[in-house]
Amino acid sequence: MKLLAIETCQYLEYYLSRYAQVEALGATLYVLNGEGKADFWPAERYQVVGSRHIDDIIAAGKQWHQAEGFDGVLTFSESSVITVAAVAEALGLPGIGVETAVNCRNKYLMRQAYERAGAPSPQFRLTGTLAEAHAAAEEFGYPVIIKPTHGAGSNFVFKVGSPAELTERYAQAEEGSRDMFWARSEPEGVDLGPSGLLVESFLDGAEYLMEVVVWDDEVYLGSVVDRITIEGQTFDDDVHHAPTSMSPQDLAAVHEVVAAGVRAQGLRRSVGHAEVRFHDGRPHLLEIAGRVGGGGLDLIARLTADHDPIAAAVDIACGVRPRVRHFQPTGTHTASMCLICAAGTIASVHVPAEVSESEQTFDLKITARPGDVIKRPPHGNTILGFLGTTGTSQEDAFATMIRFADLIKVEFAD
Repeated sequence: MKLLAIETCQYLEYYLSRYAQVEALGATLYVLNGEGKADFWPAERYQVVGSRHIDDIIAAGKQWHQAEGFDGVLTFSESSVITVAAVAEALGLPGIGVETAVNCRNKYLMRQAYERAGAPSPQFRLTGTLAEAHAAAEEFGYPVIIKPTHGAGSNFVFKVGSPAELTERYAQAEEGSRDMFWARSEPEGVDLGPSGLLVESFLDGAEYLMEVVVWDDEVYLGSVVDRITIEGQTFDDDVHHAPTSMSPQDLAAVHEVVAAGVRAQGLRRSVGHAEVRFHDGRPHLLEIAGRVGGGGLDLIARLTADHDPIAAAVDIACGVRPRVRHFQPTGTHTASMCLICAAGTIASVHVPAEVSESEQTFDLKITARPGDVIKRPPHGNTILGFLGTTGTSQEDAFATMIRFADLIKVEFAD
């Protein structure tokens, strides 16, 4: 089985562990990066196009496909979902289609799809000016959320509680969203849909993350995770517990809402990462991405729900129905977090053996390298890495995670 992984614009070495998992499943993986660095993947199975233009990437993919005969094409990168859909179409391989991919990537088009389908989601307004944002906020009522139509990782997503805050944050989001990596790493030559800042009504309940599998008329929640972050004005999305603490009744309601959102976006055979938040006792859709969740969510799914999102992505890329079941917890508890440090240029990161060699550590990735610049809100949302620990209960796993995180030391360059 030969698979082609694509990154429109290479994101550091973030997806290498995912690529290793694909090969561990028995696939021979080739990597095609629109823009990227040399020596990222074994030379005989790696190409850099030198361009983000979709025509150039498709041409390179076609030529390579003629030589190798790929069985499927996939990505783990949010800003490559559209590119992979376009390449899959051009190569005659399974995919979600470009129109669906754009619906999954553009938050405004996504909201419109939910609205047409009657799927509960926040009130929303696409704004091009500060005056339009103020008008929307007055209509919805404070607090409100502002976010870019194209983004990822909660970069330049703000909760604002007053007109003065909105004025300040809108300018920061407007400027920052133009220069952030996720906006600059989309394919060129594709209509990505309307661009701007969304103003949304605030949902005040608990939030949950799902790894989803869609196969024809069936929608499966393979894994369900509680988001337990204490929020401020920004969304670091940094602390999670699994398996979910939701009641069976709430879980059934969430499944119904996610299924409606999946169909509204046009997903028919795909993996997905869904985020749902409760408001007034009902689940509302935040978003459904046409890819598996990032960070250690794949590891969490295997540990706590016996669901393998990476294996599902591989199968679906090849047009094969994946092994999947509706959410069923295994009894293992996990706590996980994004490792967040102060802003600055990284000099070194020290992880003691007590953390790296512990049997309770199931996920440890330091994604920042010496010389990397860490940006924190309102200038960006760069993280240091990921940490996940297991335990006999939520409290046990959480306590171990906090203790281990405190042992990781970061030094900054002068």
